[in-house]
Amino acid sequence: VHSTEWGRSGGQGSNVVSYLEHSMAEAADHIITVSYAMRDDLIRHGWSAPKISVVWNGVDPDRYDPEKCNPEDVRRLREKYGVSEDGYMILFLGRLTWVKGIRNLVQAMPLILSEYPKAKLIILGKGEEEKDLIETAGRLGVKDNVICNFEFVPENERILHYAAADVCVFPSVYEPFGIVSLEAMAMKKPVVVGARGVVGFREQVIASGPEQNGIHVNGEDPADIAWGVKEVLKDPERTKVWGENGRKRVQQYFTWRKVAEETIEIYSSLI
Repeated sequence: VHSTEWGRSGGQGSNVVSYLEHSMAEAADHIITVSYAMRDDLIRHGWSAPKISVVWNGVDPDRYDPEKCNPEDVRRLREKYGVSEDGYMILFLGRLTWVKGIRNLVQAMPLILSEYPKAKLIILGKGEEEKDLIETAGRLGVKDNVICNFEFVPENERILHYAAADVCVFPSVYEPFGIVSLEAMAMKKPVVVGARGVVGFREQVIASGPEQNGIHVNGEDPADIAWGVKEVLKDPERTKVWGENGRKRVQQYFTWRKVAEETIEIYSSLI
């Protein structure tokens, strides 16, 4: 189980779909979900706790490897978006829907630009928020610093965007797991992630201590998102360490091999 109708829709979805989900859960011998946040949410909605296991998703750190990116390609991409040598590239990558918190990120830009006027927010993805994002950026007077690329790009282009970014921001308000943060972590990028509500980012991103690799924020609060981004940008040497920590964490806990091993172990216990 990756998500549910009630979560995706903010409690306003189809009762029929929710009924079917619950019926399948009751019929299942066992349920695998993608995060402890999601497991807790399923239990709150009446699903049987003893038969729910958690197996995190993963990425391929051999593919998402910053050492394999051509520095000249990275430079050209930043130049394409108008990011100066002393500027900052803030990257959001994903579906442009309300649960991703993308409008709140755009609303955070005036606060970010007040301290980092050369920062650019690059939005890469498609979804129903496209028109609203353009209107919001215009209304707030930040349209020159918010660059929207409304398309789904192939994996190699996503990897290049991660390599070019200074910080990756995923301020989701509902995100049972969220592979994009793992992709950014594997690329040694500090991440600012939504961590309030049913959000699996909390389990991926360490927000304090010697293993810190990012910042937790309230994805519903533009001021908190802005604070998180500024925390990353104010100390490049510190956040370089965060990037290294993020890749190490992916290699230790979030590979597809580990996902497969844990899934097979659950299957074997049921046979």
